Amino acid sequence: MPSEPRGSAAAPPAADVERLAAAVRARDRRALAKAITLVESVRADHQEAAQRLLELLLPHAGQAARVGVSGVPGAGKSTFIEAFGLYLLGLGKRVAVLAVDPSSARSGGSILGDKTRMPRLAAAADAFIRPSPSAGSLGGVTRRTREAMIVCEAAGHDVVLVETVGVGQSEVAVASMVDFFLVLLLPGAGDELQGLKKGIIELADALAVNKSDGDTVQRAELAAAQYTGALHLFRHTSEHWDPPVLTISALEARGMDRVWAVIEQHRAVLGASGELADKRRAQQQAWLWSMLRDGLERQFLDRADVQRLLPEMERAVARAELTPTQAARRLLALLGAPSDDGVPARRSRHARAG
Repeated sequence: MPSEPRGSAAAPPAADVERLAAAVRARDRRALAKAITLVESVRADHQEAAQRLLELLLPHAGQAARVGVSGVPGAGKSTFIEAFGLYLLGLGKRVAVLAVDPSSARSGGSILGDKTRMPRLAAAADAFIRPSPSAGSLGGVTRRTREAMIVCEAAGHDVVLVETVGVGQSEVAVASMVDFFLVLLLPGAGDELQGLKKGIIELADALAVNKSDGDTVQRAELAAAQYTGALHLFRHTSEHWDPPVLTISALEARGMDRVWAVIEQHRAVLGASGELADKRRAQQQAWLWSMLRDGLERQFLDRADVQRLLPEMERAVARAELTPTQAARRLLALLGAPSDDGVPARRSRHARAG
């Protein structure tokens, strides 16, 4: 079950939403936090106000560099994001960090741990760090992260870093909402190279071997060479871009300039070919279909007749009395009849999990 939305106040009136949008565009940090809290809320009245807010902010968004950051466990994502964020601040950029963490639904908390993983970046005036609560599903995470990204861009952030904290499909979800997807790796490819998910590598726009410092510099260079060779075995998402492999040290803040140079080169190449604009349009359409699927699922699970039949079908499937396909067909057949109570049903635990 998702945690309660932050804040339980009534939805702001239209005039307040317009003032909030103006404050966000004026780069008011408190307004930015308040706006993201509003778009994260699952309350229907809050969501109506949130969508109005996003309509006001959308024309002022879309100019930032959107960068996804993933990596194997222990690769140093937090250390890298802080070092890279501080480097960008040194260039005069304004930086926002959003974290996608589907696993946080189990504890209801944020793995960002009150931003203690990035204390220097969190304290910077031109940086903003925010976790994305899962609300029980990866779909919930990505919707809130996408909308938080719009708010951050409208607030004047030049670079939005989206970190995958969870594992599995969160990497694919993040890659579907950013312009550039960076995968962090560790020195000493070996078994790690064998264990890398093909799908994740195919999504990567660059690989960075982190912790190239101290006694591991030579191992990092060797790993980079092995990864470079392995990349030829994968099919990549862009015909105009060959993902490079870099060696960096987030601990020593070395190689941050190279990472940024690669991101800028990527934007220039894909921008000139029109691929970047096409990619963003495709992402928006994919987002639309994702929201349609989520909405249809919620409406289906809210029906009183579905809520009555669903437990029976679950038990029958568990006892092998029905195949999942048969059970699903019986449930879907209810769509041909009107809901018998005429009013929205109280949401089941299954609906709340979505």
